[in-house]
Amino acid sequence: MDVVIAGGHGKIALRLLRLLAESGDRARGLIRNPAHAAELESAGAEPVLCDLEREDDVARFVAGADAVVFAAGAGPGSGADRKRTMDLGGALKLIDAAKANGIARYVMVSAMGAGRQERASGPMKPYIEAKAEADERLGTSGLDFTIVRPGGLTDDPGSGRIAAGLDVGYGQIARDDVAATLLAVLDAGNTIGKTFDLVEGDTPIEEAVRAL
Repeated sequence: MDVVIAGGHGKIALRLLRLLAESGDRARGLIRNPAHAAELESAGAEPVLCDLEREDDVARFVAGADAVVFAAGAGPGSGADRKRTMDLGGALKLIDAAKANGIARYVMVSAMGAGRQERASGPMKPYIEAKAEADERLGTSGLDFTIVRPGGLTDDPGSGRIAAGLDVGYGQIARDDVAATLLAVLDAGNTIGKTFDLVEGDTPIEEAVRAL
């Protein structure tokens, strides 16, 4: 499988790129800073220089892919405007790029709060609203989508066990386990058209994904 990940230098994306490469897949990561290329290469991935916020059309950067993953984000400390241009705008550009290339499969790394945006407040509100709108637009795009909404992210070592669904409650999840879940989702046709929350749990990842 040839997979292009938007936000290729992010913590989840780098983990997923490494897993894809280790699985024998072609792993490509979109980055805006050429200084990050070596880190992707060390993970076995191909860096693709593409600034999602500056490029109006990103179709050529994902050409030939079998699937795309949106794992980009404006990041902590960014203002509401960047949440709109990256967390929402970037996701929409990737939808357009997938359609232009006939790429049906699109996996979105969202956020647990996006399913309950009415509860969002304070500095998180613009982020959650951007994520929620991006999820909604993907859901009506006609693409073979899966929307993954992790809970609080940690850098703890992954356990390989998760809870996935719409009734798992709020919790944390290691980025290692998020990446491994995304890898499993890409290979699981039963997840097409599904949206689910993701936290640490007791069920092995592949078993939990098959049960969605």
